Amino acid sequence: MESARFPIQFFYYFRRMGLKQPGSKEKYFQHTLKQEVSISGAGIHTGKFVTLNIKPAAPNYGIQFQRTDLSGSPLIKADVDNVVETNRSTTIEANGGRVGTIEHLMAALTGMEIDNALIEINGEEVPILDGSAGCFIEELSKAGVKQQEEEKIYYHLHHNISFEDHEKKVEMVALPYEGYRINTLIDFNSKVLGTQHADLRRISDFKTEIAPCRTFCFFHELEALVENNLIKGGDINNAIVVVDKPVDEKQVKRISDIFHRNDIRVSETGILNNLTLRFPNEPARHKLLDVVGDLALVGYPFKAHIIANRPGHSTNVRFAKKIKEHIKEYKYKEEVPFYDPSLPPLLDIQKVTRTLPHRFPFLLVDKIIELTSTRVVAIKNVTYNEQFFQGHFPGNSVMPGVLIVEALAQAGGFIAIPQNSDDKYDTYFMKIDNCKFKQKVVPGDTLILRMELMHPIRRGVCEMKGTAFVGDRVVAEAILTAQIVKRTHSND
Repeated sequence: MESARFPIQFFYYFRRMGLKQPGSKEKYFQHTLKQEVSISGAGIHTGKFVTLNIKPAAPNYGIQFQRTDLSGSPLIKADVDNVVETNRSTTIEANGGRVGTIEHLMAALTGMEIDNALIEINGEEVPILDGSAGCFIEELSKAGVKQQEEEKIYYHLHHNISFEDHEKKVEMVALPYEGYRINTLIDFNSKVLGTQHADLRRISDFKTEIAPCRTFCFFHELEALVENNLIKGGDINNAIVVVDKPVDEKQVKRISDIFHRNDIRVSETGILNNLTLRFPNEPARHKLLDVVGDLALVGYPFKAHIIANRPGHSTNVRFAKKIKEHIKEYKYKEEVPFYDPSLPPLLDIQKVTRTLPHRFPFLLVDKIIELTSTRVVAIKNVTYNEQFFQGHFPGNSVMPGVLIVEALAQAGGFIAIPQNSDDKYDTYFMKIDNCKFKQKVVPGDTLILRMELMHPIRRGVCEMKGTAFVGDRVVAEAILTAQIVKRTHSND
């Protein structure tokens, strides 16, 4: 019997359950731990006892593992591009270091909405503990979660992303959705498990509804796993063992010897040692847990409704790569500042000239539409009457790239120059790095100039990242370093 497939009506059913289109303007912030967490235990496959220390990290650090037992203590970023193995668990590797079975810990961090953490580990595999994410959630909750000042940018899907593996009978789809929801369906052609479904409606439910659910395997798989040098740290207490085929006493005795137990038996429910399930559909919920952990490796916080039929680590990772590719393709569009010319500006041209020392024909900022202590968005309307068009490619008018950079620098002056001060200031270029021109700017274009402060201003020196847009297209970008100097004369 083939596994159950998702009929098209199944997808539309979930779409009717509250699907919204992208566009939420709600502001979110990044989070890290309040204090360090230490957790110890044996890895399920290696059997080696390890200790990991989960430490707070700065904004935009992400989740990174560090192998403290290896020379140089290499860092391994928790990213789908670093996945090297998905046989029964998810393993990442980079810079000469490797860490396996990371999915339960990654799911716990996602469930706690922790964005930044350094995970020091003195071995090659994360402890299995009780086979769920519950123990990790418990320890992380004790440490507490701290909101950071840096904004958390969620990425939205611009269309459905589908994935299929016909050989494994796996189907997965990510739908645009204003939230984070996951549905999983499993069908192993097992009389004991049957067909099971699990649903995570919001990430805040993860801690109670999904995290306690333990990993599972089938009795007939155990010997094969042992022969393949896996589950050295396995125990019937950290995995649900499903017995869905007839077994004799000799087989049970052999498994008892492997686990160094003398009390293993098969219950009437088809579970070893009459293990009490925490939920009737605990296996399906654990598969959902694995999906959360594996999709955390996308590397970008995103909103979507995930529907997964028969998911597994290898297909989860391949699906995560497709989502990451989609986000990278549309990432710059998410970052385009919103501009409605019908709205009044924050600073009009009269107020602009009170701050900037530039005047015609070299004033390249028409208005300011957004301004904080670390970010400014300015507008420059490019017309055919600009003086530089007389000599720059007559008959084929193109705005000089150096003037686009100058426009960015003038916009950045609103971050660098002290506001509401009687003193006057000038700004001078010190350095331009990583400057790239990607599209032509021609008469009729409206330049949207975004400048972001990269580091606090020290001794009058500021470093800013600048991006210039026309519509939703990036036309130029650069990192600009400038010095602010108090003016000793007046040019007004």
